[in-house]
Amino acid sequence: LSVPADASNPNSVVVSVLNISATLGSQAVLPCKSYRMVWTQDRLNDRQRVVHWDVYNNYYGDNKMERLCDMYSAGDQRVYSSYNQGRIFMPQNAFTDGNFSLVIKDVAESDEGTYSCNLHHHYCHLYETVKIQLAITKKAEDANQYWDGEKPVIVALEGSTVMLPCVNRNHIWTERHSEEEQQVVHWDRQPPGVPHDRADRLIDLYASGERRSYGPLFIRQKMNITDTAFALGDFSLRISQLESADEGTYSCHLHHHYCGLHERRIYQVFVTEPVREKKVVNLTTHNIAPAIDPNVVRGHNVINVIIPESRVHFFQQLGYILATLLLFIVLLIIVVLITRKRRQRGYEYNVKKYGEKDVNLKEFTVDTTDLTQYKSEDIRLDYKNNILKEKAEQARSFPAKHIDLDKDFRKEYCK
Repeated sequence: LSVPADASNPNSVVVSVLNISATLGSQAVLPCKSYRMVWTQDRLNDRQRVVHWDVYNNYYGDNKMERLCDMYSAGDQRVYSSYNQGRIFMPQNAFTDGNFSLVIKDVAESDEGTYSCNLHHHYCHLYETVKIQLAITKKAEDANQYWDGEKPVIVALEGSTVMLPCVNRNHIWTERHSEEEQQVVHWDRQPPGVPHDRADRLIDLYASGERRSYGPLFIRQKMNITDTAFALGDFSLRISQLESADEGTYSCHLHHHYCGLHERRIYQVFVTEPVREKKVVNLTTHNIAPAIDPNVVRGHNVINVIIPESRVHFFQQLGYILATLLLFIVLLIIVVLITRKRRQRGYEYNVKKYGEKDVNLKEFTVDTTDLTQYKSEDIRLDYKNNILKEKAEQARSFPAKHIDLDKDFRKEYCK
């Protein structure tokens, strides 16, 4: 399927649809080539866009195509015949307005024929042609315009002025912008049962050399585009180590926004198991397998085949688990350190002055003169044993007496 690429027409975006089958473990190549996408540096801006008018008539009986005029995007229009100088012309702002209509003054009978408006963009490899049939009449009531099924037909009155329309307001005729930002290729993948608007992006590749890969690491390693894609115009996607999970719909999108190029190629990929070799068993007369009874109804043998995942995918999942465990340990250590620090702050007591200054206890003096009134108060104490308690009570209940032994001796001696 091959149709022109036009972003305004959804039916013309898809340029190819292919079904591709490959075996497990092999390498599949999804071809995506476009020689229109081989972009070189535009060094001749004034010569890349050109429009020219040709006419094919049989008035003189020579049956030949004649060039009437042409005009470049950065130059003046050129009229080839001196007879047509000042008589035929195109608008001066044609490349700005996209209107390349041809004006013919004083229409003569020799102007009758088939005209073609040819639009060329050499840099973007775009070539368009618009054909118009011009007929001359001498009766004013016969002047008319109609469509013959292939091209417009204009019947003009002889001696009048006629305009042959050729309008192209497509954005490809605007001035060129940054080349690297206008050219991009990307691949998408739709797993089975997934709609197109939810497709997974695989790769973005720009003409500047910038590359963006999406998805897990093992997907980015097995699906790739060569670095020389823009030099060779080959944007094929290579898928290595095919698995059943690689099945789906792949699409290659080619965009050149400046040139108005929007193409899409679609591939349906199927993965099949490799064909195994059949072993030939020689049966002797002593070991013959019993014949199959046609009367016995045998059911279908269903074999479930489990395809192991690739090692790269296994190591990637293991890495995720280890990273999560390491993060949990780090968080646990942080919580323990914070808790211990707060406990240490609870046991500390810092006496500070007003204004966040340390208080020196030596600066304060204690007046002990007022403590004398509290000396005679009873002091209730707890004692460890009864002996100390008894001694204390005796000391408190019986005040100490002063005994003068010499006094008694003197009394006895006097008697």
